[in-house]
Amino acid sequence: MNSRRNFLRNCCSLGAAGASVHLSRLGLISAHAQSIPTPNYKALVCIFLFGGNDGNNTIIPLSAGGYSAYQAMRPNIALAANTLRPVSAAGVPYGLHPRLQNIQALYNANKAAMVFNVGMLVQPTTKAALRNGTAAAPRNLYSHSDQTLQWQTSNPMGPGLGWCGRVADVMSNQNATTFPLSVSVQGNAAQLQGLNTRPINLSPGAQFGLRRFGDGRAMDAREAGLQQVLTFDTGMQMIAAASGVMQRAVTGAQEINRALQSGGALTTVFPQTNLGRQLEQVAKVMQVRSQLGMNRQIFFCGMGGFDNHSDQLPSHDNLMGQIDAAVQAFYTATGELGVVDNVTTFTESEFGRTGNPSSSNGSDHAWGSHHFVLGGKVNGGRAFGTFPTLELQGPDDAGNRGLWIPTSSLEQYAATLASWFGVGAGDVQNVFPNLRNFLASTQNMGFLRA
Repeated sequence: MNSRRNFLRNCCSLGAAGASVHLSRLGLISAHAQSIPTPNYKALVCIFLFGGNDGNNTIIPLSAGGYSAYQAMRPNIALAANTLRPVSAAGVPYGLHPRLQNIQALYNANKAAMVFNVGMLVQPTTKAALRNGTAAAPRNLYSHSDQTLQWQTSNPMGPGLGWCGRVADVMSNQNATTFPLSVSVQGNAAQLQGLNTRPINLSPGAQFGLRRFGDGRAMDAREAGLQQVLTFDTGMQMIAAASGVMQRAVTGAQEINRALQSGGALTTVFPQTNLGRQLEQVAKVMQVRSQLGMNRQIFFCGMGGFDNHSDQLPSHDNLMGQIDAAVQAFYTATGELGVVDNVTTFTESEFGRTGNPSSSNGSDHAWGSHHFVLGGKVNGGRAFGTFPTLELQGPDDAGNRGLWIPTSSLEQYAATLASWFGVGAGDVQNVFPNLRNFLASTQNMGFLRA
């Protein structure tokens, strides 16, 4: 039985937070915007790995000394050297997780780069500085909720606006439409919340806006009733304004649905995993960028399951396989759409995992971790940042279990992405106020070219 609850639940696929803002903006898409070409199009695509990805089993040193240290550090969850996917960075051998065969191929084709030991930092930090109190540490290290929020806001001391949202605030004038610059296909994302800009949430495969249900005659009556409510003159300014927002939302949703339908089917086959469907939806929105008048776009995707405190090897193997297949399909789709050089995909995760294993063949919450950046403008086939010394209680261990002190900050990582996206040097400092704590020569890590 269709109830009022079902009707309301099916009314809109927008996220609840700030929905009226999104709705009113959608209603302002114009026919003029649909004809604007996008010769300088650029897009950032974030893949957030919720739970804390184990970077230690994602990128492994393959030099004789490096692999021996890795194997000694985590004897019961170390990956066998002969199963790893070999790559090289400045002549130094590394091995990628066995399931990352497509990312290995992209890396060897100079379309992907490794970024070592990234994490939240207030300032450049050493073990000695942490111990003697001369360097501040981010608040509530090793906490999922705090570190996820800090990664998404680039604020090591607490909540704030999303760093991609602040980028969108700066870059929104690059688009020839009021359609939101930022799109989440993974629910509400703090990372996309700006001061003057708000994201929209798209559910992969779902129609945007209102959806019909029930038999045709009954649904016609429902739609007519809604239209009457929206156009009824109550004489009250607030109600009239709210009705106008909803009316523009209905019109806007129809327009974006028409735009998405005009794109036709992609020939690229995406894996029907959660991440695969998210990236397929991203590709479909990119496909109609000209119709929407978009010259800059930011997308947020994500997948969970990385909090592997026990029996890590099979779980992590499955997760790595899902990432590899989805990323390869998405990269192929950017080729199909002719935007390989215009799209940069990057990974994030709230923290890494301990160097030594847990008692139940897993790993626990740690600090710095490794990431991938992929795309046609990546300085690929290279590694950026500094790989930690894999030594428990060693120079890079904040404790005694392999809690790697990051050698590159989230601000440096994100500022490099923002600079490629077109944020000017002065605005980068405003978007990332903590960036000034790092040497100017290190603020852009160099893994992207214009």
